[in-house]
Amino acid sequence: MSHFCYYKLVSNPRVAISWSGGKDAMMALHQVKESTDYEIHHLHTVIGESTQRVGMHGIHKSLIQKQADSLGIPVIFSELPADESHNSYEKVMEAYCKKCIQNGISAIVFGDIFLEDLKKYREKQLASTGLKALFPLWKNDTTEQLHDFLSLGYQTKICAGNAQYFNKAQVGQTLSADLIKQLTIHVDPCGENGEFHTFVYGGPLFSKPINVVLKEVQSHFYQYKIENEAGEIEEVKSEFYFADLV
Repeated sequence: MSHFCYYKLVSNPRVAISWSGGKDAMMALHQVKESTDYEIHHLHTVIGESTQRVGMHGIHKSLIQKQADSLGIPVIFSELPADESHNSYEKVMEAYCKKCIQNGISAIVFGDIFLEDLKKYREKQLASTGLKALFPLWKNDTTEQLHDFLSLGYQTKICAGNAQYFNKAQVGQTLSADLIKQLTIHVDPCGENGEFHTFVYGGPLFSKPINVVLKEVQSHFYQYKIENEAGEIEEVKSEFYFADLV
């Protein structure tokens, strides 16, 4: 009499990577791939409908596509209307999440490290969609994380920097531990408070480096509202330098 053993093949959960093109998104991708616990379906990048660039990073869609091609992972772009309002962003993400569910995706991976409000917002945003939010870098020490990122052989350029902490000449440079030491003590090593943003152009997950050239550094002012120490809402105006990388 023959005896057969039947094994149920269970595939790993399918996930998408929230992708800005920067170092934290890359480290989140690196850890997810290294764990082998998930199937990475695609990268997801939100760009401006009129600018074709990534929000505060200022990176053009074409460079994100080059990253995806070198990583061998498809990228999905969602376009944010010119008003760039919170309501518009919510609608764009709602439509994207529906597509994720249709593609059998169970979670979206984010590169956030310690901003509690942002983590709660992402979790709340996904809660009604049936998707989970994963944070592989959560509560990592940012000094150690930058060291690990560079030790792995990743290369990244500062593509945007708050003029309060960066001079124009520093934006567009390749990020290094020495460069971070030159900055004030108020700058988080990973720029987790929005002090700066980066574009990764080389490293172990790439099949080949991304050739990038600094065309120019531009200056833009942004107005936004914050809650001060007295609990009052006030408008703040900040100058940012942007590296036009091509």
